[in-house]
Amino acid sequence: MSNFDILALSLSEIMGDFGYKAYARSGAATSFAQGSFGYAGVIFFLIRSLRVGNVLYVNGMWDGVSAALESVAAYVLLGERLERPIEYIGLVLIIVGLFMLHAPDGKIPF
Repeated sequence: MSNFDILALSLSEIMGDFGYKAYARSGAATSFAQGSFGYAGVIFFLIRSLRVGNVLYVNGMWDGVSAALESVAAYVLLGERLERPIEYIGLVLIIVGLFMLHAPDGKIPF
């Protein structure tokens, strides 16, 4: 499983989520198409990732990368904010967990 596949999987999910959010609020067919196209990408890159990685690892990496990237994208592009500081701490812990999951030879990379 390559870092590209996990990144593409996460970016596809972001595209799907943003498209479906817009569709839920506006009902625009183009937003539904964007969401569907994004989730078609999720299926494609998930299958590619599972060819070489197990479900536990692929899901952990995908969740971590997706949480980090989608949170930044929602904050910057959509202007969304969390309500409490503890929620931001939770996001940081997810990112730390991602580095720990990806640690080569079981050694924490920081």
